[in-house]
Amino acid sequence: MAVTESKAGGTSGEARAAHEGILRRQSARESSARTYARALPIVPVRARGLTIEGADGRRYLDCLSGAGTLALGHNHPVVLEAIRRVLDSGAPLSVLDLATPVKDAFVTELFRTLPPGLADRSRVQFCGPAGTDAVEAALKLVRTATGRTGILAFTGAYHGMTAGALAASGGAPDVQVARLPYPQDYRCPFGVGGPHGAELAARWTESLLDDPKSGVPLPAGMILEPVQGEGGVIPAPDDWLRRMRRLTADRSIPLIADEIQTGVGRTGAFWAVGHSGVTPDVMVLSKAIGGSLPLAVIVYRDDLDVWQPGTHAGTFRGNQLAMAAGTATLAYVRENALAERAAALGTRMLTRLAELTHAFPCVGDVRGRGLMIGVELVNPDADHTASHPAPLAGDIGAGGDAAVFADVGAGRMGDLSGTAARPEPARTPYPAAPELAAAVQRECLQRGLIVELGGRHASVVRLLPPLTISDEQATAVLDRLTDAVAAAARHHEPHGPHQQRQPCPAQHAG
Repeated sequence: MAVTESKAGGTSGEARAAHEGILRRQSARESSARTYARALPIVPVRARGLTIEGADGRRYLDCLSGAGTLALGHNHPVVLEAIRRVLDSGAPLSVLDLATPVKDAFVTELFRTLPPGLADRSRVQFCGPAGTDAVEAALKLVRTATGRTGILAFTGAYHGMTAGALAASGGAPDVQVARLPYPQDYRCPFGVGGPHGAELAARWTESLLDDPKSGVPLPAGMILEPVQGEGGVIPAPDDWLRRMRRLTADRSIPLIADEIQTGVGRTGAFWAVGHSGVTPDVMVLSKAIGGSLPLAVIVYRDDLDVWQPGTHAGTFRGNQLAMAAGTATLAYVRENALAERAAALGTRMLTRLAELTHAFPCVGDVRGRGLMIGVELVNPDADHTASHPAPLAGDIGAGGDAAVFADVGAGRMGDLSGTAARPEPARTPYPAAPELAAAVQRECLQRGLIVELGGRHASVVRLLPPLTISDEQATAVLDRLTDAVAAAARHHEPHGPHQQRQPCPAQHAG
């Protein structure tokens, strides 16, 4: 049999051997802490836009995008040109915190995009190149400015892997912050979801702050994600986010918005807080602001700027190539209305993906905002009542909760005579299915689609395509994902009320 030429160069057999050799050496020499490399055994050698080409010659549609870092996709021409200009100019590449024309241009463009009310009275702090260091800086800043130490954070949060950032995340190994409920519909901690679930979450927060016996003294700050990414792609309701802003402002608690993954147009607004019209006191920014290169900053109200020189520093905070790439990215997103494009395309993609919840019983929920999309895989054969709390009883007396309950229960108020009515959740969640999600990820990879997993039990398939994705590419992504879900379900028998749908019990590796 003739040996064909690989797209990556050399014969296909040679390319495959080189590919496998690199993976084998990585496994033998790199830390056991590696993550993406385990689920995605590819060796990228070239990339452009949405497409990655591996050392074995295979091509993939990349909906991981460097965990959201690549707002314009791989090697966008404006980013490459910005980097080349700096390289060709002879400018220094690393300058600590010295002023340079490259930095000045970056800060000017960044301030042009900030929420109203912040740009005119803000300061920017360049941090170490990773977002987790910017989170550390934000926590340190509000503690210094307020003289207080406590932090409010939310269940399901992810803010980084350094000590302070991890302590405020959902996977913290011990309790160093006060943990608050983050509202969500599908797995509402109060069992009701919808506007009433968000209202209960807000009431809990207000009670915690105002109850002198809550055990939580007035904190130094509250940190939240406008859309929880690693938590399972859970958008914060706009009304709830405005409520958090009022609660914190009324009590002089700085509000920190972690926009590391949600920023630069990802959710359909340049910054995700823009959906609710909220202006935080501190914004934590990284990932896309560096145009694919390492860069992290915090932007905050000028009255919080009480630091002494050197209070927070970092050797690589003067990354000139990242600033140039970031300036080009920010300007391109702004000038080409890519946030608006993400909003429109994301809505279309979510609408089509929602059909999966009807076609496959193992697709429990589809959610997201803009081009930050999640598909949660569940086990429809399990007893869902064991994993989901019963809805809380509500007072439907003189207050206005009856109307809210009607909305939450989709019109099913139950028997209102006697005891207080319990609103039904809009959907009854089944247990998470991490093995099935991993199977879908593998099936996607076999079809040339790279996706990430997230969520409480790594049961959410996440899509983070570049904002430059075309309509045709979006269709290809959805086709491949749909086919992957079907393939992961293929070997199972129909059951019960789902006989007319594609069967897809969870806990099966595909």
